[in-house]
Amino acid sequence: MNKVAHYLQEHLIGEVMTAGDARKYFSTDASIFTIPPAIVVYPRNENDVRKATRFTWQLAERGRIIPITARGSGTDQSGAAIGPGVMMVFPAHMNRILEFDGKTGLVTVEPGINYAKLQQTLHTHNRFLPPFPASLEYSTIGGAIANNASGEKSVKYGDTRTFVDSLRVVLANGEVIETKRLNKRELSKKLGLATFEGEIYRNLDTLIDENKALLKKLDLKTTKNSAGYALQEVRRKDGSFDLTPLIVGSQGTLGIVTEATLGTEVHSPNQTLIAALIDDLSVAEEVVAELRKLPEMPSSIEVVDKNLLEYVQTHNPNQLKGILATPFPQLVMLIEFDSTSERTQKKLAKRATKILDRHEVSYQLETDAQKRDELWKIRHSAAAVMAHSDDKTRALPIIEDGVVPVDRFKEYIDAVYELFSKNGLQAAVWGHAGDANLHVQPFLDLGQLGDRQKIFKLLDEYYAMVIKLGGSTSGEHNDGRLRGPYLEKLYGIEVYDLFRKVKEIFDPYSTLNSGVKIGVTINDIKPILREEYSLDHLYEHMPRS
Repeated sequence: MNKVAHYLQEHLIGEVMTAGDARKYFSTDASIFTIPPAIVVYPRNENDVRKATRFTWQLAERGRIIPITARGSGTDQSGAAIGPGVMMVFPAHMNRILEFDGKTGLVTVEPGINYAKLQQTLHTHNRFLPPFPASLEYSTIGGAIANNASGEKSVKYGDTRTFVDSLRVVLANGEVIETKRLNKRELSKKLGLATFEGEIYRNLDTLIDENKALLKKLDLKTTKNSAGYALQEVRRKDGSFDLTPLIVGSQGTLGIVTEATLGTEVHSPNQTLIAALIDDLSVAEEVVAELRKLPEMPSSIEVVDKNLLEYVQTHNPNQLKGILATPFPQLVMLIEFDSTSERTQKKLAKRATKILDRHEVSYQLETDAQKRDELWKIRHSAAAVMAHSDDKTRALPIIEDGVVPVDRFKEYIDAVYELFSKNGLQAAVWGHAGDANLHVQPFLDLGQLGDRQKIFKLLDEYYAMVIKLGGSTSGEHNDGRLRGPYLEKLYGIEVYDLFRKVKEIFDPYSTLNSGVKIGVTINDIKPILREEYSLDHLYEHMPRS
């Protein structure tokens, strides 16, 4: 492998490393897995990415497979930001804002840019990127695109895929392409290209044409979904064609994004926040349904449960002191409105409080920025669960991203409680109530054989339950190595075979993040479990979900 490293260093402007400590650092992300890379590359520009992928393609043509994994800040919880070959790390150099158009709100960036840095810049122009994840302070835009990330604002604004206008992508053979929505005439030109890009367009166009009925199975009855490939969004009814939605959420398995142009929204710094205290899960489900029917959707409908609040009270009793009194309700729901019209915002908040009054739910309404921040501490208290360690027992991100139809919200939470009770575990639930997308992380010790076995039992039982409820195994954190084995169960063998064909069209030698999403089984991931879980590479920030 040293010969490969030497070759890359000779031909790339960016740095190439094989030092043991660097390889160890990049052997983990925020998942429960560990895979040390052979080589760490810090690309300085797109040409570096192109040269590296071209080289691995040439090696693959001769039978030697060295996969490339694109990585941002390593916040991925599904094991998609680790890999055994070349680790391509983007934040070091490819971290710039390239262009901002004040008229259209479009912003063009490199993948390694810190999400919070971009958001701060956008705020100075009275704009923002709504689908930001809870990890925005320490994650990258490239990672958000790879996972089709979403967060607290997505109930109103949608996921990352909604905001990606176009991309520059390095293909598996080193070709650089630009993706955007093409009309029929533009598509015809692409289909006629005598290049790998042309081959991809031709094969993909045929695949979609031959499987129109099957593609309908990709549309689950959930408000968000990051599982699999968004093949159904490539071709629209008007005949237009766009690879962008397919690349977004593909976790670097179809191409490596080197530049992204994203749409933004007008930012309203003045918001109204309501903290509703709910003791009945049926009432919570009804409240969510009624809030979603308002003339303008709340920008956030977040929730934390009593178990989480009691956990925080036990381990950090001052965190919520003066904010939330005991005894805690079954659920605290945070409902926020961010309309740019103050009058509209007041009307919506009034209608929301009428909904709560009708269900006899007590609440607190705040418009003052400091008091709103205090109430948001309730939702952010989930970080206390993720960060707490009792000896070697840690909250593990293994069954934490299911999403079900909104009208099955209560059924979902009840099923989570039943699953945890059955396995002798305490459940603490938080997440996006407006999308019925919940996070829950069991406390286990990866060093104990019994707990390691329990992980796979929980995985099977939890994802079977989510699928039975008509949900998706991943609302916003994607498949990776963790949930990839459940894609076939989610969609069925025919759709899974479509995904496999998509992967083969873009990456015939499987050099792009192999072992992620497609072609990964439970037996593949058992040997790469960590022996202990840590988020030490993220501790300069407070890890959030």
